[in-house]
Amino acid sequence: MEFLYTLIINIIKVAVVFGVTLLHVAYATYFERKVIGRMQCRLGPTEVGPMGLLQPFADMFKSLFKEDIIPTKADKAVFFIAPVIVLAPTMTSLSVIPFSEKFIIADINVGMLFILACASLSVYGIILAGWSSGSKYAFFGGIRSAAQVISYEIAMGISLASVFLMAGSVRLDEIVKAQYEYPLSMYAPHLIIGFVVFLIAAFAETNRTPFDLPEAETELVAGYLTEYSGFRYALFFLSEYVAMFIMSSIMTLCFFGGWTIPRFITDILPFLLYVPGIFWFLLKVYFFIFFYYWVRATVPRYRFDQLMKIGWKVLIPLSLFNLLLVAFVKRFVL
Repeated sequence: MEFLYTLIINIIKVAVVFGVTLLHVAYATYFERKVIGRMQCRLGPTEVGPMGLLQPFADMFKSLFKEDIIPTKADKAVFFIAPVIVLAPTMTSLSVIPFSEKFIIADINVGMLFILACASLSVYGIILAGWSSGSKYAFFGGIRSAAQVISYEIAMGISLASVFLMAGSVRLDEIVKAQYEYPLSMYAPHLIIGFVVFLIAAFAETNRTPFDLPEAETELVAGYLTEYSGFRYALFFLSEYVAMFIMSSIMTLCFFGGWTIPRFITDILPFLLYVPGIFWFLLKVYFFIFFYYWVRATVPRYRFDQLMKIGWKVLIPLSLFNLLLVAFVKRFVL
């Protein structure tokens, strides 16, 4: 009976997270177009619904009913499965993210490592999408993505290792609780180097401007997406925005105290303790998503050689220095 109860609760949690995630992606695109429009003195969506609020649903129906074109030279089986290989690990990562102290689908001991593993799997789908399309533009995009993800995941992993050292755990809930012991209830001020390295690597990991080289329209038409259309194209789009949410969640959980707020604030305003933790969590996550949009609107795209140089010659040495510094402080100072 207890097993059945647990199963029903987990199914409800999965349904809630999946449904809210799809709604988030729909309106993340709307919010992005509005924010970037305002920054560039444009209006963004205005026509479909009041203030353009129904534009995401119009885009969804357009994608569902567009003709699904398959290139003659494509490897059809791989071409079909590649979008699923990209999306499935990304959606699976949501299962181990603690949205608050008591809301998590799968509370496992190695939550952070599981997310990193899923992030690494998604790149296989991108490579297969580029290779199976039978197009040199798509193939170049897939190869670029492989090189980019490998380069930046090293720096990302090392920067997170400093968080694990400080917290003494790889469980995301324990990392959040460990941060609460510090004056600002967050690691960001103490691990500023690691945070900056992770922030930059997160842009490369999600293929967002200024590191969107795998789909650079000025060079590769649309990169690995070139030959995709309709619903399959939308799956790649969904994966990118969910990945942004996951990276923003990791920054929130590992560097900004997750669902908690600084103790000195709650000492001054004790009624804030009654605000649900998920509110603070989502507030921080959406700040980082806004930052993604801000960067896209203001920073030009790097060349691919500059991208590799930043990854290997700047971020990896910086993350190694940060790890050694944290290990020294943890061993001899704290």
